[in-house]
Amino acid sequence: MIFSGSIVALSSGRLPAGVAVVRVSGPETRFVIETIAGILPEPRVAVFRRLRDADGGTIDHGIVLFFPGPNSFTGEDVAEFQVHGGKASVSALLDRLTAFEGVRHAEAGEFTRRAFLNGKLDLPQTEALADLINAETEAQRRFAVGNADGAQGRLYQSWRKRLIHARAMIEAEIDFADEDDVPGSVADAVMADIGILTGEIGSHIEGFRAAEIIRDGFEVVILGPPNAGKSSLLNALARRDVAIVTDEPGTTRDLLEVSLDLNGLYVRIVDTAGLREAAGAVEAIGIERAKTRARDAHLVLLLHDMAGADQIDPAGVGSVPVLHIGTKADLEPSGRDKPYELVLSARTGAGLTELTDEIARRAKAQVESAGDILPSRLRHVELLRDTLGFLRQAVERYEERDVQAEMLRLATDRLGRIVGAVDVEDLLDVIFGQFCIGK
Repeated sequence: MIFSGSIVALSSGRLPAGVAVVRVSGPETRFVIETIAGILPEPRVAVFRRLRDADGGTIDHGIVLFFPGPNSFTGEDVAEFQVHGGKASVSALLDRLTAFEGVRHAEAGEFTRRAFLNGKLDLPQTEALADLINAETEAQRRFAVGNADGAQGRLYQSWRKRLIHARAMIEAEIDFADEDDVPGSVADAVMADIGILTGEIGSHIEGFRAAEIIRDGFEVVILGPPNAGKSSLLNALARRDVAIVTDEPGTTRDLLEVSLDLNGLYVRIVDTAGLREAAGAVEAIGIERAKTRARDAHLVLLLHDMAGADQIDPAGVGSVPVLHIGTKADLEPSGRDKPYELVLSARTGAGLTELTDEIARRAKAQVESAGDILPSRLRHVELLRDTLGFLRQAVERYEERDVQAEMLRLATDRLGRIVGAVDVEDLLDVIFGQFCIGK
């Protein structure tokens, strides 16, 4: 696809910086390089040049690179100017570039959007690039890199090809049932493969929970009665004062959250209001929010004050795993003999290492239980569920060949929407809007 204009943007980090990278993509790229740098470098060969303004003055001295299309990130002619990362220098260069006719500032994600429209990337790869840019942990980085390499898209494309073949065989049986080269038993073989494919897609969908943990975090909710040490534990895990800690019951009324990197996994710890019956109207709202958040968590830490009498029944958190923890071990050392899975003291730090190790172990177990290739977006899961529904209808309507063919067509269409093989124009603004300017 040939675009009518060229785009330019700062593609490196926030200024000021040691080096700034300004990228240009589009049909005006060659003319821009020759005018500003004086020569067009050999493809993919870095040259050091003086960059000139419209009057021949010096904007800066820097490295110039030229990537001719289609062998570039966007599939178009692309230039990179590596200059000093001062705000004034970069601003002067951007002003000079956008002064050329047909060159304008890029919108968010526009470089990647051009790469997609020029067939350099599929949609899962573009989404993976956004994940890679936003990755904060090693697990997020590995997950994003795997998808950016195209493994996810290749899986969906392989399923789509199988469905296209199956549909072709069914339609051939419909149209040429009396021909000798179309065996009457073709539907049996086709639908057997559809049954296998249904199982593969179903197993793949189940992996979305692991993908959510990698991308959005393993959520741990702290529950317990007032003054059981919930806020003290949150502060101890965060290693800073996140929550206000007092001896007055009901101090915490809203949800407080901190993020941790435990062995390369993103973990979110949520402090909640103390659970008790005699609570005021505002505190009661906080308690209800605590219970709701706990039901959606991956793990609940139920704190028991070993120096007090109040205990909380974990009923109401559904099937969420509960880890019973005795607190204030420094005040009640004899509590170590009580039937808690862990005991700790937020004041002294005793038991905190064991707790973080246990959280990391449980998070890792949930991630490793899934397959190597996981659906990375809710959008993928919704389309895969639609695909699965159509395939099941095709299997159920075994004697109705025309219905089977239509169900296979709809299933193929849904898989195509994941990778961008069919019309997805309504999704593009949402997907590429996640990117920063310059990517």
